Amino acid sequence: MKLSKKVMLVALFAIIAFSMVFVGCSKKEAESEKVVLNIMGYGDNANAEGVTFKRICDEFMAENPDIVINYELLYDEAYHQKAVARLAAGDVPDVAYMGADARWGTTWQEAGQQVDNTPFYPADIDASLVPDFFGTGNKPYLPLGGSNYCTVVGVNMELLNKIGGKLPTTYAEFVELAKLCKANGIECLSTHGADSWVWGSCVMSGIIPRLTGDAKWIEKAVQGKVKFTDQGFVDSLNVLSTWVKDGIISKDAVLVDNGTGLSNFVNGKYLMYIDGQWGFGETNLGELSKTVKLIPIPQVPGEKANMAGAIAGAWQVGYGITKKGASDPKVLEAAKKWMAYFFSYEETVQRLNDGAISAPIIKNFKAPAGMDPCIAEKATLGAYPSCYVIDSYLTGAANDALNAGMQDIVAGKMTGAELAAVVQKAFDAQ
Repeated sequence: MKLSKKVMLVALFAIIAFSMVFVGCSKKEAESEKVVLNIMGYGDNANAEGVTFKRICDEFMAENPDIVINYELLYDEAYHQKAVARLAAGDVPDVAYMGADARWGTTWQEAGQQVDNTPFYPADIDASLVPDFFGTGNKPYLPLGGSNYCTVVGVNMELLNKIGGKLPTTYAEFVELAKLCKANGIECLSTHGADSWVWGSCVMSGIIPRLTGDAKWIEKAVQGKVKFTDQGFVDSLNVLSTWVKDGIISKDAVLVDNGTGLSNFVNGKYLMYIDGQWGFGETNLGELSKTVKLIPIPQVPGEKANMAGAIAGAWQVGYGITKKGASDPKVLEAAKKWMAYFFSYEETVQRLNDGAISAPIIKNFKAPAGMDPCIAEKATLGAYPSCYVIDSYLTGAANDALNAGMQDIVAGKMTGAELAAVVQKAFDAQ
């Protein structure tokens, strides 16, 4: 029997409608099979950190079509405020930018969302290079890289070889090197001491652990467990006047601004220069970046063996899988895969080149061919014992008094014991 055109059209529409429903259901089923990974990132569209985060997420999803990244990207105070709000509302991300200190970790810790992340670390991460933040073995996140090192000594190796010197391994050798420098018309060691904060952040932070034998001494002082008038702290301050007496550093260092100091270092007027790792780079040092060597402050008199070579740094923040993210096996696997992608060797090298990190935490890391030698030098700093930076803990009038007082010690206007008493009094009054 011949079907009418009307009947045929109705049948055709029915088939199309059924097909659309089938396709729609299939699409919904495919989408429902995807794992959604909620990430709270750090950065914005105007800075490198935010641009990098977005790029990585886009590339990751392109390579892993079964995972959808649902992210929120915030910067500075907006991040901290939103973190508090989201946690209070129970809107917990699976992965979040966090740290272990008061500023970057407390919010997550108090919400019970920090869990030990070491079982989730990518296979090529060297967990031994990540500190035991709480003394419990709990490492609640994976830092972007090693510490942002503050007490770094740049050495002009070409100049050192020219005058026939060698890197000091003992304080006696350091004193002999200072005499050799004087004989050659150059200064052994200097810094931009006109900036008072330099004496705390870039000098004393690396000396206190040497004389006290405690990498966390400054934290304990702020907690009231030790006092600034304790002998170890006084001895640390007296290193400055000892340096001046032994010709290692000049009293005039307190008059040097950063531009002048760096210029003197580059032009061979200083053999060594103290600054944070950020101060040593190709754009700052020019050709010297190809031959400069970066080391901790050389041995100081009275140094404890367990803290030999200690270098102060503030541990970088990074990303951690939250308790919520670890609770769902599928989400956890997606999170671990994202972490491995985000912290890959290629991205680590990129962060080194960008100056975002100073030292990688990848097992047996080797710098690729062509990397600027100065950047590769920064990667070696992670081999030294890490200690705390003073102004990460000490604030206000006490920190101001310490910084100004250290300038006075170098200038010969104050002793270590006198300054220690001033700092303790200012701290007690805070």
